[in-house]
Amino acid sequence: MAVLSAVAVTGLAAAASAGEFDGVTVNILTRPGPVIAKPLKDRGLDFEKMTGAKIVVTEVPFAEIFPKVQNDWSTGTNSIDAAVFAAGWGVELDGAGLLEDLDPYVAKDDKIDTADIAPYFRDFAMKIGGKYKLIQLDGDFQMVYYRKDVLDKNKLEPPKTWEDYIAIAKAINGQDMNGDGTPDYGSCIFKKRNAQSYFAIQTIASSIIQTQGTAQGFHFDNATMKPIVNNDGWKKAFELYKETSKYGPPEELNMDIGDTRALFEAGRCGVLIEWGDPGTLQLEKDAAKVKNLIFAVGAVGSKEVLDRATGKLVPVTKETAPYSVDGINYAPFSAFGGWAGAINAKADEKKKAAAYAFLSYMNQSAQSSVDVTQGYTGYNPYRLSQLKSTDLWVKAGMSPELAANYIGAINSALNNPNMASDLKIPGAQQYTSIVLDTELARYMAGEITVDEALKNIETGWEKVTDDFGRDEQIKAMALALGPAK
Repeated sequence: MAVLSAVAVTGLAAAASAGEFDGVTVNILTRPGPVIAKPLKDRGLDFEKMTGAKIVVTEVPFAEIFPKVQNDWSTGTNSIDAAVFAAGWGVELDGAGLLEDLDPYVAKDDKIDTADIAPYFRDFAMKIGGKYKLIQLDGDFQMVYYRKDVLDKNKLEPPKTWEDYIAIAKAINGQDMNGDGTPDYGSCIFKKRNAQSYFAIQTIASSIIQTQGTAQGFHFDNATMKPIVNNDGWKKAFELYKETSKYGPPEELNMDIGDTRALFEAGRCGVLIEWGDPGTLQLEKDAAKVKNLIFAVGAVGSKEVLDRATGKLVPVTKETAPYSVDGINYAPFSAFGGWAGAINAKADEKKKAAAYAFLSYMNQSAQSSVDVTQGYTGYNPYRLSQLKSTDLWVKAGMSPELAANYIGAINSALNNPNMASDLKIPGAQQYTSIVLDTELARYMAGEITVDEALKNIETGWEKVTDDFGRDEQIKAMALALGPAK
């Protein structure tokens, strides 16, 4: 970790000084490493040398993060001082009074440079009700990646629509893409139940359902919180998602993101849905077969969109989809919203100060602009300075062509006025990682039809809304996305 340590001394938060936190231990909960957790541990060792604070990182499976944090902080157990989780989950925790208000900390911090954080992540991820409640460590949304060499060899263009994606996957499926004599896969998508597959289905659905800009959303009628899911738009998304399995690994339904990443790093995938990680993962030593070959498009779109009044699909026009380009509606999905750190409001005051100083240290450009270029970290760019030039990425090992493609794809998504937001309301975790994930998995396994799946999701979402209170959820949605139009 010499690369990490080399810049460590330059990024000490203004709120911290040498020895200030001697004897203080900060317990942080997050997902298993090396992704996300390992950089926290490595940076934590540097931070301890500088400030005296001992950073202890506890790792639990992804599905256990939210309930463990919620239970620990709401029951007064308080064994967790801070947690790094999906930015969108913060609203529910904050609504219960569990998150520390970070405004006073940020106001005194002359190193964090919030103006350099891309507005979408600064305002969507870090703030709740206009106040800083989380510290961004990662900028997440999903893109589509493709093997440029494989597409060039087959005289294929990068996908613009989901039909293009499937046509490409079909055309190249079974070809030997890494020269080992073994047939490889047209498409690779992580589809394991109770993991993260529910993000990929939303990446497909958003381009069909959301047409009027970010504030419209694609899960609910924001004025009533009635689900917009049991319709031909989501049905098409489910069917497209299932069709990709024809050209994927036979065990794809049991594959989590680590499994599919191992495949594309080995050169076995033609196209895939992923976060920003493939751009940098291909620079790792175990990805030598695909270095500088995995290119990205910021979004894949649809030529048909949902008419919300009828529940049917209609062709894309400037009337039905005003932000469309060349007859295609794009709505890049900010899946997850990024990994962000939050602090337990009931933690000891000294622990709070140390936790904030550490999260700020992780966020500052001196550290984060190294972390986002290293594939193993799981951290993707979120600062404007990280996306304004190819220099950082070429220095990390990308060819100039790949670097231009990578930051160009990210910037095109961030600048799209129809970018689709992940849910950032109470119950977000229940709506998607429980209800949507469960019914999607049942459909993919052949247990239920697509119509049954969508009806079950509609019923499940209505129950979650009623449990939290419909009027309260309407207010929360307006706060997250803007007033309903």
